[in-house]
Parts: sequence; structure tokens; C-alpha cells
Amino acid sequence: MFMRSRTRAIVPFWIKVIYTIFVALLVPVYWKQYGPQNFLWGSDLVLFGTLAAVWLESRLLTSMMAIAALIPELLWTVDYLGRLIAGAESVPGLGTQYMFNSKIPLFVRGLSLFHLVLPPLLLWLLYRFGYERRALAYQTVLAWLVLLITYLVTEPSANINWIYGFGREPQTWMPERLYLVSLMAGIPLVFYLPTHLVLSKLFTRRSAKSND
Repeated sequence: MFMRSRTRAIVPFWIKVIYTIFVALLVPVYWKQYGPQNFLWGSDLVLFGTLAAVWLESRLLTSMMAIAALIPELLWTVDYLGRLIAGAESVPGLGTQYMFNSKIPLFVRGLSLFHLVLPPLLLWLLYRFGYERRALAYQTVLAWLVLLITYLVTEPSANINWIYGFGREPQTWMPERLYLVSLMAGIPLVFYLPTHLVLSKLFTRRSAKSND
């Protein structure tokens, strides 16, 4: 399903090695700073999924990570740059204020700049591989699974993946489980579907020529 049939590498070996070294460095640092539950965040899962995609050279995995990441990472970038340049929140509730928290070591915050790198990297991989239209269904199911696991194993105070409310604090205006169902429906509709439609148009020709 995920392995390409081509024998010639499409992603240069040096990119695979550098990406792998970065992830290998980030994991123990994040584990110590934030704890293992932090790796349930969608952006961290995309980081790991992209690692698998570059080694397997998988069009499906790349497409799944792209529809999961492009809009959220764009919003993260806008909010981060807004805080950096203007000192003000640009996307309410997104929470990039941790990037300016002096209590977090500068090196740890620097590792979080992978948010800026993922979108161009994924777009470049899509240019190389093409876009796989099945990604929408696969990524939706994966997101539902991650959201359910997050709900079961994390605390409201962490609010990982906004599972208890969009922003810093848990929401109180609707029952928790109803909010969870709304989130599971909303993420594919608001983030995945528009990205899927755009990528399907942009990379249709290359996808038709690619073989999985």
C-alpha cells in the first residue's frame, strides 16, 4: 500500500539522512521537555509520517501528511510571524506563544521551527510523487483514531489536538463528547477537504504518470 514500485530513488539520500537525524534529535528533547503525550499532536505525527514517506517514497503517505498539515501549518506560520514581527496574536487560539516563552530553552523552541519547513517539503514531495486521491479517506480515518486516543489518554489541561476546546482552555458551552464528535466531523471538512481539492487539481497530471 505504502511502498513504491520504483527502484530508482526519487528523494535524494542526503535529504533522508538529514531529516532522520533531525527527528532523532527532536524526539528525546521533546520527550524530556513536554512528555510523551506531546507526540499525539497532529504536527508531530505529520513529522513522523513524513519521515516514513521520504524513506518509503510513498505517494499515499505523502498525500496524507500534506492534507493533514498544509492548512494548520500555514496558520501556525501566520500566527508565529505575527507574534515575531508585531508582537500580537494573529490566529486566535492557535497558541504559538510558547515559542516566546523564556522558560522553555531556546534550543527546544528552535526545534519547533520544523513547522515552517514541513509545508514546502511536503509540496516538493508531492511534485516528485504526485497526489494520491485516496489520501482523504485514509487521513480522515487516521485523524479520527488519533482524536479518540487523545481523548482517552490525555488531560483537559493539556488540550492536545484541541480535543477539549479550540485554544488554551477547555470549552464549556457544549458537552465534551458532543464537542468531540463535532471536532471529528469538522477537521476533515475544514482542513482536509479543501486541501484535497486543491492538491488534486495541482498534481493531477503527475499523479496520473506515477505508479504506486
